[in-house]
Amino acid sequence: MFYREAGDFKTSYIDDSQTFPIKFDRYRYYVVLAVAFGIIPFIINDYWANALLLPFLIYAIAAIGLNILVGYCGQVSLGTGGFMAVGAYACYKLMTAFPDVSMFIHVILAGGITALVGVLFGLPSLRIKGFYLAVATLAAQFFLVWLFNRVPWFYNYSASGQINAPERDVFGIVITGPNASAWATYLFCLIFLTISAIVARNLTRGTTGRTWMAIRDMDIAAEIIGVNPLKAKLTAFAVSSFFVGISGALFFAVYLGAVEVGEVFGIQKSFLVLFMIIIGGLGSIFGSFAGAAFLVLLPVVLKVVGADWLGWPTDIVAHLNLVIVGALIIMFLILEPHGLAQLWRVAKEKLRLWPFPH
Repeated sequence: MFYREAGDFKTSYIDDSQTFPIKFDRYRYYVVLAVAFGIIPFIINDYWANALLLPFLIYAIAAIGLNILVGYCGQVSLGTGGFMAVGAYACYKLMTAFPDVSMFIHVILAGGITALVGVLFGLPSLRIKGFYLAVATLAAQFFLVWLFNRVPWFYNYSASGQINAPERDVFGIVITGPNASAWATYLFCLIFLTISAIVARNLTRGTTGRTWMAIRDMDIAAEIIGVNPLKAKLTAFAVSSFFVGISGALFFAVYLGAVEVGEVFGIQKSFLVLFMIIIGGLGSIFGSFAGAAFLVLLPVVLKVVGADWLGWPTDIVAHLNLVIVGALIIMFLILEPHGLAQLWRVAKEKLRLWPFPH
């Protein structure tokens, strides 16, 4: 009833197979994009940018990348934090080596370098899978963090071992550094998230996405019907690492501005992004958005309600956050493996029929 599908006819296969075949859905997403690009930049401030919007935008890109690998291709990965570190350090080296090149180019090249590293560490997936592949990617996580800590070239021989983003601008607008405006950093990250979501959505709906899902469902049967497992798995690692590398570059250059690899891109970062796609929904682009929004918003809500309103100690609030996330992961894995995305799909189906039962 809310969708008003009466009269929404399709006259071609292209119309019927588009991303949002229902007009109401298309208009709703156009409104969301209009608000995101046309209204929020004019009302945003530093608190909203640093506490909510920038983390959500950046983590959503990382969740999309990991969801391509885990949700669509079925290759378990625990090395997301390490690949984000590759993107961050690649962006730092490019920014210091080529100061006159646009930040857009730096971030894209950082994603490309991360894709190459992801393919290298994805080679074991051709022989191992499941728990053993998870251990291999976990080894990649620890190796990459150790490498960036131990080789001074990566942090330009800084005495502190920390990398700091130099000030850079795009079309005269400062994007990185302490003088960057909240609206500028927000729009910069939003552009990358929008493009990433569109690219990921089209990839997963096309031939490449179908080969990934065939490998995920049953790799032996997929190989029998003509799917090349080498190409499918390595392209999944490459595309996933590309998006994760972009998120790492933005996390360092635009959001934090200064990074020490062991503290920022440790194993906890890998688990955080993994929890996002488990709660949001495996094999769903919308689930990546939902999981990132939930895990970014939850600590802020708990701090406001628990610490500010109720006066609870901050350590209790922090532990409560972990308890809630752990309980939700168990609940979703048992009751609804497809996460918040499936709950959203069910709610939409109910709304299409409400108030009638059938």
